[in-house]
Amino acid sequence: MTVYTNTARFDGTARPMTEDEIRAVAPSVFAVTAHASRSERFKPIPTIEVVRGLAKEGFSVVGASQSVARMADRKLFTKHLLRIRQLDETRSFKSGDVVPEMLLKNANDGSGAYDLMAALFRIACLNSMVSLVSQLSSCKVRHTGDVSGKVIEGTFSVIDESRKALAAPEAWSSLQLGGEEQMIFANAAHQIRFGEQIEGEAPVSAIEPVQLLQPRRWEDRSNDLWTTFNRVQENALKGGLSGRRTNDNGIVRRSTTRPIKGVDSNVNLNKALFVLANAMAELRGIKIAA
Repeated sequence: MTVYTNTARFDGTARPMTEDEIRAVAPSVFAVTAHASRSERFKPIPTIEVVRGLAKEGFSVVGASQSVARMADRKLFTKHLLRIRQLDETRSFKSGDVVPEMLLKNANDGSGAYDLMAALFRIACLNSMVSLVSQLSSCKVRHTGDVSGKVIEGTFSVIDESRKALAAPEAWSSLQLGGEEQMIFANAAHQIRFGEQIEGEAPVSAIEPVQLLQPRRWEDRSNDLWTTFNRVQENALKGGLSGRRTNDNGIVRRSTTRPIKGVDSNVNLNKALFVLANAMAELRGIKIAA
């Protein structure tokens, strides 16, 4: 299973990470060539060059993480994830404690395409969520052909989409969910999170959907769609949910869910939950983006 190295840093002032700080947690960001296993057709996309180019446009890295490579020689080429924000515009483009960001995922060992995604970041729970609200919410580039042109072309359309997604906190906060609707959301999220068993983790039967609805802080006790989505997202991502199960010998054992730390698992779960919430909002007549 792919897991993160040390978690990404974040502070209240959202000070940009220095290159030394990025290198400390995600050294593969600095790969300028492909891993030796790749053929000549594989075109490396040096993430650090993209980062430096975005810096000239006012974008800064505010979080970084990297997968643990199964083979030591892939450590400097493996999959990594960066949180990127235009800090000068944070005050202009903000909804409560939520700000727009981009998530940049890349790898130069063949384990994944370059992917730049629109995202929202909620400061209260330190969670970044992928805001997939339209076809333009992601710029995915395979490591073949004219990679540099495609990367540059997609960047600003993605940040525009993350700004559009800022309508979600206010729009979804106006939509109150009844108990049955909350359980429908929790049941769907439960299937997304636990549909496939993770080795060594509590089985699906040990964790109840209602546990995903439990608030972790006082301000998250509201039953509107935005708050319900955030409660479910945080519980699904951060783990810590406990359940009891009886084994074949009749012995009751307690188990606890683990945090989602894999780069792809984190992004895919975030994306699926946002799409689920957006679909529920649209069923109630609330559409946040064209």
